[in-house]
Amino acid sequence: MNPVVERIETALKSAEASLTSAESAAQVEEVRISMLGRKGLFATLTKDMGSATPEERREIGRAFNEGKQRLQDLLAQAEERIKGSGSGEKALDVTLPGRCGAMGHRHPITQMIEDCVAIFRRMGFIVADGPEIETVRHNFDALNAAADHPSREMTDTFYFADGRLLRSQTSTVQIRTMDAVKPPIRIVAPGRCFRRDTPDATHSMNFHQIEGLYVDKNVSMADLKSVLQIFAWELFGKDVRIRLRPHFFPFTEPSVEYDFSCVVCGGKGCNVCKHSGWLEIAGAGMVNPNVFRNVGIDPEEWSGYAFGMGIERLTMLRHRISDIRNLYENDVRFLSQFN
Repeated sequence: MNPVVERIETALKSAEASLTSAESAAQVEEVRISMLGRKGLFATLTKDMGSATPEERREIGRAFNEGKQRLQDLLAQAEERIKGSGSGEKALDVTLPGRCGAMGHRHPITQMIEDCVAIFRRMGFIVADGPEIETVRHNFDALNAAADHPSREMTDTFYFADGRLLRSQTSTVQIRTMDAVKPPIRIVAPGRCFRRDTPDATHSMNFHQIEGLYVDKNVSMADLKSVLQIFAWELFGKDVRIRLRPHFFPFTEPSVEYDFSCVVCGGKGCNVCKHSGWLEIAGAGMVNPNVFRNVGIDPEEWSGYAFGMGIERLTMLRHRISDIRNLYENDVRFLSQFN
């Protein structure tokens, strides 16, 4: 017998034995690939037939075709046997109800941003946005920051080689809005900010703020206080009080820091509020006339207020989170609590 024909016969016997004992469709597929695949037996024999004599080619060709047909019959029989016996992989039953995967949910920071935006929208504010990579003008110059202000230093702000920077505050959106839109203006601007802070329980190099700006005629500090009080009530309940303390910011004059009465102890004093009964939330004030001049708005005709607060700070207060780093470690055990 021709060696090639003998090789085909031997391979068919081995394949038949493997298919007879096969218990799954995967095992049948392995036999098919080993015999009929691109690198299988029959593909190899096709290349070898070129060196055979004409008489040998006729004998090999006949064995080749008969062997291939026989193998395909054996494969079909094995597949039918496995399918009929129910062994191997389960066949798809289209009558079964679908399986619903576990649904994810929004990150607690995202939830807080959406809640804050919803509150301010109900008070007539619209949402504005701006780029995270900013110019020095938008981040410092137009906001009346002095040339020697510490926040301009490379130890505080992330700069690029071309002089641009990662915004350190969402106040940049105020400038972009006032550059593009004539008063009256009433916006809130949630977004991500970046500073060269050393990460600890209350600080992060990457954090979120929500900034507010209202520009119109005859705007007063009383308007600002009423908006902040309503925001506190909407977010933490009617028992929350606020207070304004004198402060300094280059972009507002007068400037204040505003506090909420402690949402943990109700203002009685606890470890969270350091027994003061108050929680520092953020800064605010009346827009500095120099800022108006920098964006081409007449401060004699228009006035306005601005405020900004940290989203992480609010999130930590709402959920009693003691370490800001928990919000960024992507620990599913932690995040699953906020579904």
